[in-house]
Amino acid sequence: MARHYGLTVIPTRVRKPRDKGKVEKGVQQVERWVLAPLRNRRFFSLAELNAAIRLLVDAMNARQTPGLPASRRELFETIEKPALKPLPAMPYELALSKKARVHSDYHVQVEQHFYSVPYPLIGQEVQVRLTHQTVEFFHRNARVASHVRSLSKGGFTTLPEHMRSNHREWEECKPERISRGAENTGPATAEFCRQVMASRPHPYQGCRSCLGILRLGQEVGAERLEAACARALEEQMRMPEVCQLPFEERLGLLVDREATERENHKLALRLGKARHR
Repeated sequence: MARHYGLTVIPTRVRKPRDKGKVEKGVQQVERWVLAPLRNRRFFSLAELNAAIRLLVDAMNARQTPGLPASRRELFETIEKPALKPLPAMPYELALSKKARVHSDYHVQVEQHFYSVPYPLIGQEVQVRLTHQTVEFFHRNARVASHVRSLSKGGFTTLPEHMRSNHREWEECKPERISRGAENTGPATAEFCRQVMASRPHPYQGCRSCLGILRLGQEVGAERLEAACARALEEQMRMPEVCQLPFEERLGLLVDREATERENHKLALRLGKARHR
């Protein structure tokens, strides 16, 4: 911000008020000549309060200050104002920066929204610059993509030039391959994947969710996945308050149950291999 407005910031030491004596003196003057006269007055609107403050500030700046050749207003008009620089054409815009990795679907997740970047960056780490209106991506100090910021949770912002349909990284994300893998896991998994891909503007945009479900079954085995989910589903059916939840929340509970089963299974295998006494 200082570079944008051509300023210089000279910080003082912590808890050393004498390092900024002029600032502390200015605060004291405002307390004496502005706050003190208003302490017993009542105001019924912000505009009324601001008008009263403006009158007292103007009177304070017009006073002849002891030790100075003129008032604060005269010194500002004759010395400081001619030295001021014009404001930049554009105001300073606050930006947040973070690092992220490009997924196999050539999108990067930023605040639960997915933005596309050029497909050669799949698997690479990029720098994200997030402002109030835009989202920019940098790779090796070069800007590679820019999008209008979206507040849609779970949505996709995709540019056609960022995608190359015959790229080898997309082999595992082909809808046909996902459908075959889902059918091997079970009919319910296949139907879920079909609904996910049909709900997106482009089937490839649903591959991330589908691959997560398929890999969940591959890590532990389809039989174990179905058994854990089946037990959790039976427990849900016996709980009327759970049956009233939306489909997405019930599915999330099933997946969480399977994830817990998977971690317990991994822990049991590691304990067995450790051969503790």
